[in-house]
Amino acid sequence: MDGARPLPPHMLEQVRGFLDGSSTPVEPRKAATVVLMREGRTPAAGGLEVYLLRRHLGMAFAGGMAVFPGGGVDPRDFDHVVAWAGPPPEEWADRMGVDVPLARALVCAAVRETFEESGVLFAGPDATGIVADTTGEDWEEDRRRLEARELSFTDFLGDRGLTLRSDLLRVWGAWLTPVFEPRRYMTWFFVAELPPGQETRDVSTESVEVSWLPVRDAIGAADSEQMLVLPPQYYTLCELFEPTTPAEVLGAADGRDLTTVHPVARLEGEQLHLDLPAHLTDLSRHVADRLRA
Repeated sequence: MDGARPLPPHMLEQVRGFLDGSSTPVEPRKAATVVLMREGRTPAAGGLEVYLLRRHLGMAFAGGMAVFPGGGVDPRDFDHVVAWAGPPPEEWADRMGVDVPLARALVCAAVRETFEESGVLFAGPDATGIVADTTGEDWEEDRRRLEARELSFTDFLGDRGLTLRSDLLRVWGAWLTPVFEPRRYMTWFFVAELPPGQETRDVSTESVEVSWLPVRDAIGAADSEQMLVLPPQYYTLCELFEPTTPAEVLGAADGRDLTTVHPVARLEGEQLHLDLPAHLTDLSRHVADRLRA
């Protein structure tokens, strides 16, 4: 996937309005997504496994695309009445460059969306414990009610006497949807390891297929167009090519530059291109060379 990606011809008029200032961008919605990881069968570059969902073709945003678990922040994610373990919201806010309420809501959204879309829950009975099994009928009913917005995440945790384990996540990066898209998101990407004893489940109503894939296979499927992915997912996969264990990724997260990636449309004659930062395009070429070696 090249850094100056060509865009479909049907988007030409749509983009022109934003380039000449006649159209106004939609205000982006805050969102969180989680790259759920586990060790691969062999400790080699590209062998780390990640969890991906393929969204329904009819979805208004990213229909048919393979994505990590995630979604928009629910207003109730801003509820501060939740038992919390790990770095406090103030530390998350400082790391992400946002205010404390938003930082708290983003972490809550990341944990909630992961549970809604995979059945994996980063919470436990105390600051050191973790829920061992979320496959029972009562867990599934709560998951369904969360997804349907019939139950708030804070009430879910409180009713079960659970503590949110923010220490099990790290923030990895941030992407802003281009201005010409009718639905826009300011999305923070988190990374986390599959907790011991828990299993992912194909439960989300927004997906038609889920899978654990080695990073190298996911990149290869995207390059051959056997799997459709958006640039944020593709380049995140490239960033995860060299690490061989979840622990290595989590350790690298703290030192990362979290400058927001904002793809920009460029018009050359009648051809549209989507420009991305040079460090990402260089990385994708490096990974392509490694895969060919």
